[in-house]
Amino acid sequence: MPVKEEIVKVCHLVYQNKFVAAYDGNISALTENNSVMITRSGICKGEVTISDIIETDLNGNKISGEGKLSTENKLHLYIYNKRKDAKAVVHCHPVFTTALGLVENKYLDIFFPEVFLTLGKIPVCEYATPSTQEVTDSIAEFIETSNALILKNHGAVTIGSSVMDAYYKMEKLEHAAKTILFAKLLGSPRKLSAEDINKLLSIAESTYGIKTDKLF
Repeated sequence: MPVKEEIVKVCHLVYQNKFVAAYDGNISALTENNSVMITRSGICKGEVTISDIIETDLNGNKISGEGKLSTENKLHLYIYNKRKDAKAVVHCHPVFTTALGLVENKYLDIFFPEVFLTLGKIPVCEYATPSTQEVTDSIAEFIETSNALILKNHGAVTIGSSVMDAYYKMEKLEHAAKTILFAKLLGSPRKLSAEDINKLLSIAESTYGIKTDKLF
């Protein structure tokens, strides 16, 4: 699927699944030519079409497309410049993940094997004023190893090998956050022990092809 069509598909998915509201969020992808395709500013993700996608270079200079460049483009460009394996970025405001970002600090506790193996440790980055360099500063400590980041008071970001991969990571993050919050209503959720985590690390590379140094 052409990258612009994939971005449109994911925009519609994040809106349908209520990961965003109104004009919130932005989706981007790195092309084979090292340009960036990103959703324009001021468009409901449920209404995005191919004409709502702007192409820029890695410095944020517009190459093609109509409309205003998203003010969050700095976040996307920072990730592409720091992570050579990053091919797509999804930034949303999913309800349950954002709620956890209002109460948790530094890292989410590890509860689910499949979430840990897919996303690694999930940092809760310090609050930063949207659209400023503060945002990139807030994720700098974690960007090399994290595929999912919670932004305090500001939603979440996932990084993938394709637009769909980044979307599925956002979906997994939100599903985990919802489960954690429900568990906290019932009592004290059981975290994976250090022994449990070590066992996962021991099988991660051989069974799943995961580089364990990317989980921390």
